[in-house]
Amino acid sequence: MAHPVASEDEPGRAAARRRRWTSFVTHDTTPGRIARGLHEESNPSHRLRVEHDDHTLLSHLSEEDGGGWTTVAVDRATRRRTVAQGSRQTGTARDAYNDLYKR
Repeated sequence: MAHPVASEDEPGRAAARRRRWTSFVTHDTTPGRIARGLHEESNPSHRLRVEHDDHTLLSHLSEEDGGGWTTVAVDRATRRRTVAQGSRQTGTARDAYNDLYKR
């Protein structure tokens, strides 16, 4: 059976022997403070933040080096979703939200 080759737009899958799952951990472990973000255990520049209200869930994922952002907006009732990418978290959040609700 032939294995498909990933194009430039499709990421390749890591070889099984090199793949190691890791976790995102909280930024701040100061007692009494609420942790509002996560970072990759072995790469603190790679961050994740999730926020929501009664209608929408926003998941913000930084680039590996922390330089840009990808935001996924999900409508909680329908699970319809949109994705935006850009240099600023606030911009990607606004774009994904507006696209989700066509504003």
